[in-house]
Amino acid sequence: SWTPVDVLLLLAMWSAMMAAMMAPGASPMIAAFATINRRRRERSAASVPTAVFLAGYVLAWAGFSVLATVLQWLLQKAGLLTTMMQSASAAWSAAILLAAGLYQFSPLKERCLAYCRSPDGFILSEWRDGTLGALVMGLRHGLFCMGCCAALMLLLFAVAVMDLRWVAALTALVTAEKLLPRPDLWRRAIGIGLLAAALAAACAAWLWR
Repeated sequence: SWTPVDVLLLLAMWSAMMAAMMAPGASPMIAAFATINRRRRERSAASVPTAVFLAGYVLAWAGFSVLATVLQWLLQKAGLLTTMMQSASAAWSAAILLAAGLYQFSPLKERCLAYCRSPDGFILSEWRDGTLGALVMGLRHGLFCMGCCAALMLLLFAVAVMDLRWVAALTALVTAEKLLPRPDLWRRAIGIGLLAAALAAACAAWLWR
């Protein structure tokens, strides 16, 4: 059973983990926002601290963390996740891997990834003045990143939520997909890898039944 303190601690864990995993991939957009406001300050024009944009971005992933905490509770209640936060079912792991792999080829994934990779395009279409505008910009950029990467983050439920090796591997995949050249190649390669992993997990589930 979970106490209110357990819930708050797990929510804090998820929020900190999401911020640490997603911030590297958002660095071009954060740098672009900071550059624009620095130039505004140099012209004595109104500017907004970059921390406000970043706060909106983190807020979006804090919302995801609430959903992840609820999902973790439901999975533990269903016996699909152990109290050590590891997957208790190869079939469940296969299902998550399959869903994440298929999502890599979806139009929504492609569109969200394009927004995440193009600070100029995002600024041209989403720019808002003022402190509230910067907060909303950060929130919207976080939502696009969520549309791009949430399925990959949920892969932690297919392995082990607190295994730092998987956290580091997923952070590397997300960052590569967002920052390295040829994003379509990375998107498809990750999708194929996940589908292959889903097949392996399904075979394991069949052998161990």
